Amino acid sequence: MKPERAAGAGSYARIYAVVRRIPSGRVATYGQVAALAGLAGRARQVGYALHALPEGSPLPWHRVINARGEISPRAEPGWEGYQRHLLEEEDIEFDLGGRVDLERFVWQIGARPRRRPGAAAGRDDGAHSAAGRDGGGHSAAGRDGEAGAAASRDDVGSASAKRGRRRR
Repeated sequence: MKPERAAGAGSYARIYAVVRRIPSGRVATYGQVAALAGLAGRARQVGYALHALPEGSPLPWHRVINARGEISPRAEPGWEGYQRHLLEEEDIEFDLGGRVDLERFVWQIGARPRRRPGAAAGRDDGAHSAAGRDGGGHSAAGRDGEAGAAASRDDVGSASAKRGRRRR
């Protein structure tokens, strides 16, 4: 094993731990995942870590997209369409340009899960709500715990707030 691979193993584990926490129906950016993993400024390392996953991994890698709200191109054709399909299965919507509205779909730690369309009126069982999708009815905050949440609140924000910070 190359030395840089061995050094990255701990970082990859931290990245995978963050990606595992992204709830269904939400996305996170590569930079957001890096910041939450304690690797601020290393968005590319998140891409490398996700690329290193074995095929068939249960990790929800498809929930990580770029800061423009787009699915990042892959070296191997076809994966972008598959990732989009997986996200659409979770009710993530794309505009005509192939972008996800980060203001609407980005993962906010501690925020209440968004409800699926049609889950509010006319359904009395609540089984189709975003909170019920994990099988335990836990909110994102309850599932995620508070570890790292306070430190990451400044790093995780709306896309417009992030854009504002970048321009300074």
